[in-house]
Amino acid sequence: MLLRLILLIQIFYTVYQNHFPVETGITAINLPNALFLVSMFLVLMSPKQPAFVNQHHKPILLPSLLFFFAMLVLAFVIAEMRAPQDMLADIIYLKTALFSPLLYFLYLRCGQDLKNTRLLIIAVMVVASVAAVQAIRQGLDYGIGTFYESHRASGPFGSNYASANRAGVFYAMFLPMFIAMALFFRKQPVWRIAALTGIGLLGMAVMVTYSRQSYFIAVLGLALLLLRRNLVMAVLIGATLVSFASYLPDSVFERVQETRQKDTVGNVEVDVSTASRWEIWAGAMAAWEANPAGVGLNRFKSEIGKYSAYVERDAHNFYVLTLTECGPQGLLGLLLVFRALFQAAKFMRKSAPPDNSEARALAYGFTITTLCLGVGNFYGSPFFEGTVIGDYWILAGLLERYFVLLNAGTEPVAETGIVARPDPFARFPLAARTLPGPRKWPT
Repeated sequence: MLLRLILLIQIFYTVYQNHFPVETGITAINLPNALFLVSMFLVLMSPKQPAFVNQHHKPILLPSLLFFFAMLVLAFVIAEMRAPQDMLADIIYLKTALFSPLLYFLYLRCGQDLKNTRLLIIAVMVVASVAAVQAIRQGLDYGIGTFYESHRASGPFGSNYASANRAGVFYAMFLPMFIAMALFFRKQPVWRIAALTGIGLLGMAVMVTYSRQSYFIAVLGLALLLLRRNLVMAVLIGATLVSFASYLPDSVFERVQETRQKDTVGNVEVDVSTASRWEIWAGAMAAWEANPAGVGLNRFKSEIGKYSAYVERDAHNFYVLTLTECGPQGLLGLLLVFRALFQAAKFMRKSAPPDNSEARALAYGFTITTLCLGVGNFYGSPFFEGTVIGDYWILAGLLERYFVLLNAGTEPVAETGIVARPDPFARFPLAARTLPGPRKWPT
């Protein structure tokens, strides 16, 4: 019971750690780290149960994550040897980079039965919806009639509009989970209504972040799920959404139209934000060419000013950031992680029984959510942001556990603490006749 409560708190606080900061008093250890350590201790010290009902199932992401972790550590060493700065700050940055994926292993081996694993999955979805409500409230407080850069909602992910893009990625990333539930839960009206509510909340939250990449991610996720479910339905819903587009606030169209503008002589050009990204990426390529093994972990901001007109700026593209800091070996590690994530999604789709709408919705929803995560790092770099991606790693671990338990068809011994011993007479019934008296196998 205590473990389950801490796991639920971790799901909530992972998203809200910036909104409700709590100091632990321990250097480099924040509250999510402390919750993780306590949870791991409870899992490992529990005498009643194995962490998994299927002891032969190996975590699908294990090899790729270990390789990626090794490349991050190598990049840390390169940074300390090539351009030493504040080592404690670098250690904290490395710890932050390594921490969020560890949540996948914790929730994969969390020792909960199928019922409670499903409860934790629901908790992830509920937290995403609650975070969306906060963004909607901010958007309504700002007003949605006209677009202003400073009036972009960021939800619990930051104190001002600077975190709006990361918030938008979070909402757009979890939106496919609700869309999949709405599409597949045809005979479960209560859950379908809940899914439609979630779609409305996250869709509205994406809108008030005014994140153009998130608009694209949300539309991409919806289109792919509709095409997978039914082509005719996709066409009908697509036509309906186009007809409703005219009812969107003018501020949304203003934001999208900002991407391409006309200069004083009428020439079409991209906005300053887009143009700056291209210049930063060009500078990043120059930095990598000068340092083929990478400039070192957490060195992009201090190095980009040497190769572009922008000083102390983020890469705004996690793949570019990884190549520049960690070299091609680091980028390879990242791509292997995404490959493994899609392998996990494939395992889920294959494991979902055709007549189990819940399992199919979760499997297909996670597949598109993973794709949205990958796309969300093309125009931003939230991959190391625990508030944005932490609950994704939790969801990945929970869903893998869910499908392993579903395939096993049995519950782990967490609830009873008793392992039933096999009855040999059930397999060899004639053996019972060779022994006098009633047969009774001790448990």
